[in-house]
Amino acid sequence: MKDTLQNVENLYSRLAERTDWARKRLGRPLALTEKILFAHLAESEPAELPRRGESYTNLNPDRVALQDATAQMALLQFMRSGRQTAAVPTTVHCDHLIRAQVSAKPDLDTALTENNEVYAFLKSVSNKYGIGFWKPGSGIIHQVVLENYAFPGGLMIGTDSHTPNAGGLGMVAIGVGGADAVDVMAGLPWELKWPSLIGVHLTGSLSGWASPKDVILKLAGMLTVKGGTDKIIEYFGPGTASISATGKGTITNMGAELGATTSVFPYDDRIATYLRATGRSDVADLADRNRQHLQADPEVSSNPEAVYDEIVEINLSELEPHIVGPFTPDLARPISEMAQAVKDNGYPDELKAALIGSCTNSSYEDISRAAHVAQQALDHDYKAQTTFLITPGSEQVRATIERDGQLAILTGIGGTVLANACGPCIGQWNRTDVKEGEKNSIINSFNRNFARRNDGNPATMSFIASPEIVTALALAGRLSFNPLTDPLPGGDGGFMLTPPEGDELPSAGFDPGKPGYEAPVEDGGTVEIIINPNSERLQLLEPFPAWEGSDLENLLVLFKARGKCTTDHISPAGPWLRFRGHLDNISNNLFIGVNNAFSDQPGEGRNLLTGESGAKLSAIARAYRDQGYGWVGIGEENYGEGSSREHAAMEPRHLGGRAIIVKSFARIHETNLKKQGVLPLIFAQLEDYDKIRADDKVSLAGLTELAPGSQVAMALHHSDGTEETLPLKHTLNEAQIDWFKAGSSLNVIAAGD
Repeated sequence: MKDTLQNVENLYSRLAERTDWARKRLGRPLALTEKILFAHLAESEPAELPRRGESYTNLNPDRVALQDATAQMALLQFMRSGRQTAAVPTTVHCDHLIRAQVSAKPDLDTALTENNEVYAFLKSVSNKYGIGFWKPGSGIIHQVVLENYAFPGGLMIGTDSHTPNAGGLGMVAIGVGGADAVDVMAGLPWELKWPSLIGVHLTGSLSGWASPKDVILKLAGMLTVKGGTDKIIEYFGPGTASISATGKGTITNMGAELGATTSVFPYDDRIATYLRATGRSDVADLADRNRQHLQADPEVSSNPEAVYDEIVEINLSELEPHIVGPFTPDLARPISEMAQAVKDNGYPDELKAALIGSCTNSSYEDISRAAHVAQQALDHDYKAQTTFLITPGSEQVRATIERDGQLAILTGIGGTVLANACGPCIGQWNRTDVKEGEKNSIINSFNRNFARRNDGNPATMSFIASPEIVTALALAGRLSFNPLTDPLPGGDGGFMLTPPEGDELPSAGFDPGKPGYEAPVEDGGTVEIIINPNSERLQLLEPFPAWEGSDLENLLVLFKARGKCTTDHISPAGPWLRFRGHLDNISNNLFIGVNNAFSDQPGEGRNLLTGESGAKLSAIARAYRDQGYGWVGIGEENYGEGSSREHAAMEPRHLGGRAIIVKSFARIHETNLKKQGVLPLIFAQLEDYDKIRADDKVSLAGLTELAPGSQVAMALHHSDGTEETLPLKHTLNEAQIDWFKAGSSLNVIAAGD
């Protein structure tokens, strides 16, 4: 794409100068991450160098990418910004709203009918503001970005937590909320806390059943779901060159499951080969000429402790296939331990479904290796023993694997090909084979496996593995099956599967399939955007009210979340995706999955004004707001883990929430709360979480003196007449405090400040 090539030329023209300056100021070699970030500083040579984990820094990203579920709210906000066109190259990708139910064509046809109003809105807004539009069926945002836009050394943001997929091509690509995207689209710098660095040193090379997926599954088990918070994971060492570009993308994609800001690989010949295979030889040529700037300095390998805050060693030659789950992506085990884990934990051994593909694992190489496993079964006249679903990541991948025969092999063992969309990975799976609450096991090659994540059933135990391992387990129909040691039945004594093989890239080149991209019209000023005021799916936004200018008194406690509280608990996807463009309607799902310490059932609580118990938390919040009461929510560690969805922050604000008070936040969600004018506060003493009672009234003092590093005093007024005051911390900087005072960051932009 021409705009991408121009971006690359502009970046590389300043990369050497910026990195030389930073190297001299720091007095040491630079990591790749640092080179990219310094090259994108809004202030090219700041007087004070940013401090890791402390400084908030303004950056100028090269690109913005929006997926259709989050694009609706992002574009509704952008429409209020007063800008006439997007200031940086921006694209919208229609991938989230297509439900998996039958197979690719009927599911896509249904989506085009059901979502016509939303697609028309997204297309018209894209035309008006100079935004590229990828039609439904074109593919999943991250795969399409990898195939068309990602480039080494670039910086992009995307309104999806798995935007780091582009790190596989050496790009710093970061998932954000829609308000962050609006800033960049409006021509403003984007703010990021300068990250700490985790260096993952890769040695050896993958072989046998081990795959790139196993690198990140093992790392998830080592670092946990919050081990990467406010950190960027940078891979280095000789092992990086042994992994294909799309394999690198798989690894960086799932870095989001560690809470990492993003992950990145150095530029190498594997990346150059992929760029050329996807029609970007000119980008590869530019990158080749700037190779030294697109890798960590050579001295880093010999002294990584001088550059990275943490170092993790992984020998790829010793890596065993892994399976993670259920309910969290950091419960990792090598496959040799899985059979015992099934026995010890009572996991249902029978697999009800096996699913491959998604944005994480649907490359040509992935599908080729899975098809190699499937072909061995066909050779023995053997088929999958469970439901087997295949989700191509893009139309280009789908058309190519159809031409080259892999799809025929996978369908030959009983597989069903779904649309080129997110589908079951994000809960868009209209599953009918199990009942609500029925305990069952599934396995997939996706990236996230929280309760309810895939099918809305809290009792579904979802496990994650590589596509080739998932295919092997689909053939066995058992979670405890180990293809490295166990035979499949058939013939005389059964047969053993041999390790998978597959081509990294198609020898005949990629088949682009049906065109899916639509460029914006030349003159967007003539485009009219119409939203039906009676629509249940789209609603124009009204600005949130500004802060009153005083401390907050008599706030009610809406809930006290116990344990893991992800964005899927706060604002689930699945059937609720249809309301992503209508803030009032989607707010009815608020906190629907939260395990409230003050209730026996998830998503429920007691209305303190009426005494009613068992009411939905969203209904209670709405009642409090309508009667003039603000409220707070209480949570534990890593609150807001998971997706980038800013609805999980906008809905609390819309329904009267004033503060969320927790032991710690996940990065994206904390930023989203700040953007919407909700105070994200942190217990200074973690044990104070236990002091919050269901019928407390809360006052927050110190807001009139709110400043970076200040504390807020939380006064608890207990119903028995006693009181106590708890200290709270925050991470708000000066600009973020201005957002709070104005009512939201968008209010600041709209005011022209």
